Amino acid sequence: MSAPLAIFYEHPAWFEKLFAELESRSVAYDKIHAGDHFYRPGENATGWKVVFNRMSPSAYRRGTGSEIFHTTSFLGDLELSGIRVINGSKAFQFEISKALQLSLLQKLGLRAPKSRVLHNPQSALAAVEGLRFPVVIKPNIGGSGAGVVRYNSREELAAAVAAGRIDLGLDHVGLLQEFVPARGGHITRVETLNGKFLYAINVYLSGETFDLCPADICQTAQGETLDNACVIEGAKAGLKVEAYQPPPEVIAAIERIVAATGIDVGGIEYMVDDRDGEIYYYDVNALSNFVADAPRVIGFDPFVKLADYLLAEVERG
Repeated sequence: MSAPLAIFYEHPAWFEKLFAELESRSVAYDKIHAGDHFYRPGENATGWKVVFNRMSPSAYRRGTGSEIFHTTSFLGDLELSGIRVINGSKAFQFEISKALQLSLLQKLGLRAPKSRVLHNPQSALAAVEGLRFPVVIKPNIGGSGAGVVRYNSREELAAAVAAGRIDLGLDHVGLLQEFVPARGGHITRVETLNGKFLYAINVYLSGETFDLCPADICQTAQGETLDNACVIEGAKAGLKVEAYQPPPEVIAAIERIVAATGIDVGGIEYMVDDRDGEIYYYDVNALSNFVADAPRVIGFDPFVKLADYLLAEVERG
């Protein structure tokens, strides 16, 4: 008989704090690692009341991209079996499609960087018409800034197309998008839990990387080293973080986004364009990695609140 709660995950280290919090409470739960997972369609463990989906779209950077597509089928099977899935198939579909995220932002009337969606790198020069340089090309399935490349001119883009250097990623679909210069040198990431605002952080950019995983950032904005922040995938040189309280209208917009995507636990990223002072939303994440050394940065441990939420969902089930 299975435990009532199961955690489906892929990354080897990101969820250790959650596991530790559950174990400190003597909670019975199953760990389901995506790497060696298989299932019998329609015959999932009857003991599961809640399955928490923690699959990462950046898995393909670790050579395990097939797990992403396996997950889509597994989540559907769980839901057809009547099992409550946190960050289920709808949320995961938005997680693995930046193109779909942009369509939703437009439907909600929220500003996003001007973009084109393409599947053939040879289309890039035609698609870039009407966009301002610099532009970036980013894979549709991303995560942690994977595969994002900046082009400062049409000539740079043309050279990349001619040399076959444009990589659209795992599903061969990509976004060609205007690069937004971030006012204040930072982006803002807002974390949500159960559809509501949890906390926000400003992430200060180095200009050298698009990899903004908050679990891997190593310094506060004041230059203090964060405990255990850099042990997962190495330090992201120059990245710093600080707590931030977004204005009420931003929080309301973000809660609309997570409601529309079916995301139970997730993070939304936005920035202020230094050219026009407007807010642009640009990334929707169903896999949410809480900031490293959270009590020091934001004043509380979000894993405690996450565990409270998971146990409440099991009780409801």
